[in-house]
Amino acid sequence: MTRAMNSEKGSPFLRFLKKSAGFILAGLFLLWVFHDIDFHRLFENIGIMKWAWIATAIGLDFLGYVCRGIRWQALLQPVGPISLSRVTEAVYAGLFLNEVLPMRAGEVARAYLVSRWLQAGIVRIVPSMVTERLLEGIWLAVAIGVITIFVPLPKDLAEAGDVLGIIVLAATGLFVFFALRPPRPAASGPSGRPARPGIWGRLQSLIGSLGRGFREIGLKTPVLVAFVFSLLYYVCQAFSFWFLMVAYHLHLTFWVGAAVFIIVYFGTMLPNAPANVGAFQFFCVVGLTLFGVDKTTATGFSIISFLLLTIPMIIFGFWAFGHTGLSLATLRQNVRSLDLRS
Repeated sequence: MTRAMNSEKGSPFLRFLKKSAGFILAGLFLLWVFHDIDFHRLFENIGIMKWAWIATAIGLDFLGYVCRGIRWQALLQPVGPISLSRVTEAVYAGLFLNEVLPMRAGEVARAYLVSRWLQAGIVRIVPSMVTERLLEGIWLAVAIGVITIFVPLPKDLAEAGDVLGIIVLAATGLFVFFALRPPRPAASGPSGRPARPGIWGRLQSLIGSLGRGFREIGLKTPVLVAFVFSLLYYVCQAFSFWFLMVAYHLHLTFWVGAAVFIIVYFGTMLPNAPANVGAFQFFCVVGLTLFGVDKTTATGFSIISFLLLTIPMIIFGFWAFGHTGLSLATLRQNVRSLDLRS
């Protein structure tokens, strides 16, 4: 059995597949995107793009991430005070690492940075990040419901919205349960001292620490603030995406633009190649063609919008990560040695 495990671990093909799966998928996406299009008119709209709309779109994109910073700052209040500049810096540093590394490594990095600045265990930071995702899920489910009033959504997206609604409802119930649950006394051994936990005990301790984090966040004013800024984050992102459509001379309503934005958002949620290369273009083209845009025009927009939204993010993120004083090697080493106790 040990020999089989070592053989699997040492298999060059498995190691290659693990490291390359996202890039292979991105390549397949791009092959489909560039298949059967008119390359002569691929970028014909670039020369007549409305650059005032582009500047507005980039500004709104930046404002959206500031809203994310305000939201996270509110949810971190039980852990300790942290400035908006610091928390936004962590957000952008995480975004930068998500763009250049696979498997959303930036999420771990931003949690580590904030835990270091607040001098708190990283487990105390995780509940605020989980709550962020819960609030985003609530607004995504609401957005899909509202958009269906104005535009006919594809059946698969409407069904995904229903599934998301069920998941969000269950997750909200769990959050309320942990937020309102009274604290439980720590388990102790026969001598009255805390029991030395095994693997199951460590898991229970971790769950208990997360539960305390949700209880500290609770159903208080900071959660309401975070809820409002989650909405503002999505509003900024959706309008930013639509303004790029306007700049590219795509004559679509805001609600269609919001629908395509949600299709792209869902399509890039799962870990894939760095910067969502391939996935962004694929789901953008799929979304636009569903609403009557020809594939060549949709492909041109998918490339231009990707560059206009990604390059500023990488520039801001590179500066933010550099400002933390860490290198990738140092960060990797520190994350590996993290103490998961609260």
